[in-house]
Amino acid sequence: MPAVEERTGLQDRTMTVDGETFAVHQRPKGPPTYDFTWLTGPNEGYGFTSAVHGSTAPLTDAELEDAARGFLEEIDPAIRFLSED
Repeated sequence: MPAVEERTGLQDRTMTVDGETFAVHQRPKGPPTYDFTWLTGPNEGYGFTSAVHGSTAPLTDAELEDAARGFLEEIDPAIRFLSED
């Protein structure tokens, strides 16, 4: 289970997944869209966006964790950026 700490209501929080910490911001308009910033990564401001298509329901904590874990699985350990393969 990820450690989730709400900062300013439902839109901003931090989440730790597999020892890595992300700032998660839910965009206030449109379909549920989340911007993740990798706070413990070596590249300041680096992260990804996850969007829900075809639904207005926000992602659960487990779904947010899965999105972060999927991102981390794609990181090339040699360069600490997304793999180009």
